[in-house]
Amino acid sequence: MVILIDTNVMLDYFIPRQPHADVASDILHLCFERKCDGYMAAHSFTNIFYILRKRFSAGERKRLLLELCEFIGVAGIQRKQIVEALADENFDDFEDRLQLECAGKVNADYIVTRNVSDFSSSPIPAIVPEDFLQTMAL
Repeated sequence: MVILIDTNVMLDYFIPRQPHADVASDILHLCFERKCDGYMAAHSFTNIFYILRKRFSAGERKRLLLELCEFIGVAGIQRKQIVEALADENFDDFEDRLQLECAGKVNADYIVTRNVSDFSSSPIPAIVPEDFLQTMAL
């Protein structure tokens, strides 16, 4: 199973935002144990690094993200995908459309996000973290 983990789920883990932090931790644990292949969009790293600046020093943020890179893959995109995302009238949220492009690059089975409604026109199914955990338990 290949998943792209949306920025909001990663922030649930790092901040930690309740009541979502435990579920986010469980998903990362599945990736760490190689029970699924987890990826993050490359631009999620810059977003997370910036958002966590009020909680952690630059060195701490670098360490946290380096540790994450030990078991989470990075999905990147090129100019072509950015242009396609900008031109897509089915997505209002540009960042979510970039998440979709990154998910496509790694042939993700799911985009794990708390913003499922933002992916209503996505060819890759979006799933909330709790439902993903239930899918993995089957």
